[in-house]
Amino acid sequence: MRNIGKVWVVLIIVLAVLLAFGAGIFRWYINGYNTAVNLEQNTKTAWANIDAALQRRLDLVPNLVNTVKGYATHEKELFEHIADARTKYFQANTRADKIKASNKMSALLSRLLLLQENYPQLKANENFRDLQVALEGTENRISVARTRYNEAVKQLNSYKRQFFGSFFCKRAGVEEAEYFEASEKAKTEVPKVKF
Repeated sequence: MRNIGKVWVVLIIVLAVLLAFGAGIFRWYINGYNTAVNLEQNTKTAWANIDAALQRRLDLVPNLVNTVKGYATHEKELFEHIADARTKYFQANTRADKIKASNKMSALLSRLLLLQENYPQLKANENFRDLQVALEGTENRISVARTRYNEAVKQLNSYKRQFFGSFFCKRAGVEEAEYFEASEKAKTEVPKVKF
């Protein structure tokens, strides 16, 4: 009888250890899975913030272009390129395409804002100044949003490359995200205004 009691005690202890171990493994799995999902959601949220800031920029562009058009009528080609870049952004289906269209728009807007050097009366135009300030604020928002997005991408991609992180990302269906990088042309060329 005594031996049966000892066996039960040992079995209960072994069962308790196994349950504790199983609960620990389960908690570890849930935490790893949730980390992958949270990192993916942070990246998506950061991208949505960029998208919103880019949308604000694209909403301001037609007003800025129309204000400048009155002064710079022979800059028709620049205005057509801006309209084309805006259209391409709205037609983009992937983040990569939106990034490419956004980089093109950034270069064109730099050229557009440089026009004020050649049109002193444009610099004094109140509408232009207001739009320029709004656009500069938007560009700052875009810059901050890009930085936050790239930080979220770095965290996600780092986790995905970790030993257990790759396991959890695979289980959660989380893919690596693409950084928002400036185009090679934007890195090497200063915008030019030609007349």
